[in-house]
Amino acid sequence: MLRALTRAFGTVLALVALYSLLGFLVLPGIALRIANQQLAQYATAPAHLQRIEFNPFSFELTLWGLEIGEPGKPQLGFERLYANLQLDSLWRGMLHLDAVALDKPRGEVVFAKDGHLNLAQLFNVPPSPSKPDEPASDPFPLRVGNLAISEGYVHFKDLRPSEPIEFLYDSMNLELNNLSTLADDSADMTLVAKSPAGGRIDWQGSLGLAPFASEGTLKITDAKMKLWWPYIRDSLPLVLQDGVLSLDTHYRLNFAKGTELLLDKASLRIAPFAIKAPDGRPLARLASLDVSDATLDLAKQRVIVGKVRSEKLETWAALQPDGQLDWQALFASQPSAPSTKGKHVPATAEPARTQASAPAKPWQVLLKDVQTHNALIHLQDRRQKEPVALDVGPLNLTMRGYDSLNGSPFELKLDTGVGKQGKLQAAGQVNLAPVSANLDVSTQDIDLRIAQAYINPYILLELRSGMLDSQLKVELASVDPLALTVSGKAQVDQLHTLDTIKNRDLVKWQQVDADGIRYVHGDALSIDKVTLQQPYARFIINEDRTTNIDDLLIPQPAGAQAASTPAQPAKPADKPLSIRIGRIDIKDGSANFADLTLTPNFATAAQQLNGMVGTIDNRRSLPASVDIQGKVDRYAPVIVHGALNPFDPMDSLDIAASFRRVELTTLTPYSGKFAGYRIRKGRLNLDLHYVITQGRLQAENTVEVEQLQLGDRVDSPDAVDLPIRLAVALLKDSHGKISLKLPVSGDLNNPQFSVMPIVWQTLRNLALRAVQSPFKLIGSLVAGGQSQDLSTVAFAPGSSELAGDARAALDKLAAGLKARPQLRLEIEGTSAQSSDGPLLARQRLEREYQATWYKILQRRGDKVPANASMLVVSEDDKPAMLEGIYRLRLKQQPPPQWERLSREQRTLQLREAVLKFWSESATLQRQLGQDRASSIKDYLVDKGGLSDDRVYFVDTTLGQAQSDGRVVTPLHLDVE
Repeated sequence: MLRALTRAFGTVLALVALYSLLGFLVLPGIALRIANQQLAQYATAPAHLQRIEFNPFSFELTLWGLEIGEPGKPQLGFERLYANLQLDSLWRGMLHLDAVALDKPRGEVVFAKDGHLNLAQLFNVPPSPSKPDEPASDPFPLRVGNLAISEGYVHFKDLRPSEPIEFLYDSMNLELNNLSTLADDSADMTLVAKSPAGGRIDWQGSLGLAPFASEGTLKITDAKMKLWWPYIRDSLPLVLQDGVLSLDTHYRLNFAKGTELLLDKASLRIAPFAIKAPDGRPLARLASLDVSDATLDLAKQRVIVGKVRSEKLETWAALQPDGQLDWQALFASQPSAPSTKGKHVPATAEPARTQASAPAKPWQVLLKDVQTHNALIHLQDRRQKEPVALDVGPLNLTMRGYDSLNGSPFELKLDTGVGKQGKLQAAGQVNLAPVSANLDVSTQDIDLRIAQAYINPYILLELRSGMLDSQLKVELASVDPLALTVSGKAQVDQLHTLDTIKNRDLVKWQQVDADGIRYVHGDALSIDKVTLQQPYARFIINEDRTTNIDDLLIPQPAGAQAASTPAQPAKPADKPLSIRIGRIDIKDGSANFADLTLTPNFATAAQQLNGMVGTIDNRRSLPASVDIQGKVDRYAPVIVHGALNPFDPMDSLDIAASFRRVELTTLTPYSGKFAGYRIRKGRLNLDLHYVITQGRLQAENTVEVEQLQLGDRVDSPDAVDLPIRLAVALLKDSHGKISLKLPVSGDLNNPQFSVMPIVWQTLRNLALRAVQSPFKLIGSLVAGGQSQDLSTVAFAPGSSELAGDARAALDKLAAGLKARPQLRLEIEGTSAQSSDGPLLARQRLEREYQATWYKILQRRGDKVPANASMLVVSEDDKPAMLEGIYRLRLKQQPPPQWERLSREQRTLQLREAVLKFWSESATLQRQLGQDRASSIKDYLVDKGGLSDDRVYFVDTTLGQAQSDGRVVTPLHLDVE
């Protein structure tokens, strides 16, 4: 019995030893040799497995050192593969592995230029025989208790794009628990992948294989967008300069019923980001973009984004000469889809195309809260000769409640800078399907000089300054047809335009307010009230009877507009735009008028214009009321009142104008041309009343001339052939006045009818009747008086300021005139070239420096004072300006020999030449004489208490200075 037991035990030991020998040594060796033989037979690259270990008792299998590829450059391999087979696999009918561990796997994934994958070419596997119509079989039953991959290495390279794509993950760790191919079974999964470039992937969740389904969280941190950007660049011509992406989301994926993918609680961050065009032009850059609380549902085709935040977006856009945006041109340059010409098209192509053309279910995009902060947009219009640049920013944008499908409006709020100091704000609701909007829009300090490039092709006008403020409500009902309504108010401050031919002011104002604006596109424009603060205009009649406005207009090529606009079929005439202005108020206006057809030239100015124009409406025949008051040359009041229809003045007009105490010396050019005499003295009172009814004119004009005295004779071919001096003396009444009634009537529709010839013929007939009626000689009354000690006023050289002794003398003169109300004072402004010329020239040069510096500050967009005289010009800046002043005023270049002078000597020569030019200026001498006369009159009126109608100007003269250099202005006394 003992022997039998011993024999049995020995047999068992021998079997165990044999089993161990086969399991531990023989089978691994045979398996290793067979594996390497199979690798050599089927692998297309060198392949080798170093070692196989097997534990026949625990059924643990370990493979060591697999390498497939050239020595030192393996394309596929691992350091260790461990698997632990469970015995219950025998009765459960499935392969059950308790644990699988893969250490340091390595893979090189390369797509060649032709699209072939290197891993698909590593083995020559014979194709399996096809079995048509074979139903899909269930997956191989497998359960793995724990699958772990540690320190994996994946190197990816794709040579198909225009720029190869390459990235590396050298630390990949994956763990799966309870992995199974059984139905409705799932495993817990954890994946961490790191890249030496700084990117990281964290993936946690569950994974089911039958059907394939997964749920969990995916986090991508600091992924470099440059690694995969060539995929985008081949479709869009955008060069990525910088881009880092991070993603964190919860997901659910299921292929049981089609493809179901749900991303929720997703957040995306891109920071920083920058792209440019292929030619190197910057297109956009971004400090950060954050998307949070986002959901994507592939089955429902819906994207919901809770929050979007962007910071410091900067972008560039330009309008090309062809009118196309440079971004459009950039994308349009991409190649179209390859042509199929000459290629065989499968028979299934046509049905596929028909199916693709069927309308697909649209995606729904919901944006709950989008905010952009501190954005900057660089805009440029290259259609002009000189490109127009405009910076918009810092821009802050908020958008809430956007839904791409339901057609409901979303909230929009915009706050941005425009240019250097402008601001634009907009808030309200916008809809994109269909397009509509309801916005409150306001602007502040928008620099209107940006319009200069658009003005230049049409008029020689410089827009020196102008700021736009507005508060508007914009209502857009549709785009096609355009249904737009704009209402609110607008204001333009400090508008200043310059005639670039003569370099002088043309039109300007301090402020224009338009209240109660309402514009309905294609139908009506109405403004409740327009208020003009300190408006100014200059109007000049040239020697050839054209105007300064005609000089500024640039002739446009004939047919230019037609050539630029494609021919379109004729359309019936649209209803004219209704224009209505409820009221126009004018406050402290002024104007300059000059007539260069006269010799000497005539010029006058109107100041203190105040008044209103009533309702203007082009769809109603009611005339607008007019009531304007002002003054000519400061003292002569002007009143205009009545009614007119500005859209059809020939139909209805009733205007009365009254001019009082107009100094007739300013009308000397007209008297010289038409009467043949200068006017030495006199004042004019004029009452005009013009009535037009359906083209019929009925005018009543009353002219009253006070104390008219004619001066020197003027040779004029247009002068009337009458004894003018005698006629004037005879027409005067006992008070020294001339009163005339000049009625005019006629049909303005008759092209032969003209008002002025009738007026002049009436005046001629009156003068002729006065000459022929001697009984009118009893009409003059002469009385005299004089002040022996107060007959002159002395002025310092170059000055129109009254000295202390002169003021004392004028105080006495004023007291004497007030005691003798019948006396009238005449002031003969005088200047002397020898004494006044040098000082006037220096003063004129200083004003030129101030005016030049004022223009420089305006062009730079700096804030400037109300006028140039308030500026202080540095002595260091004056030499550079002097060069331009010399060329502009002397209309010549500096002599060539001055080039050899030093800077100081050249500046001295330029200054002396300019001073000499102005010291000989008759215009400056005459202006000084007028200023001296004005200083005396202003003092007597403002300080002496005299009524301005008792002080007259006499035409200025050029006299001689006294021994001490002072210049004497004579005073004359007269009576009515």
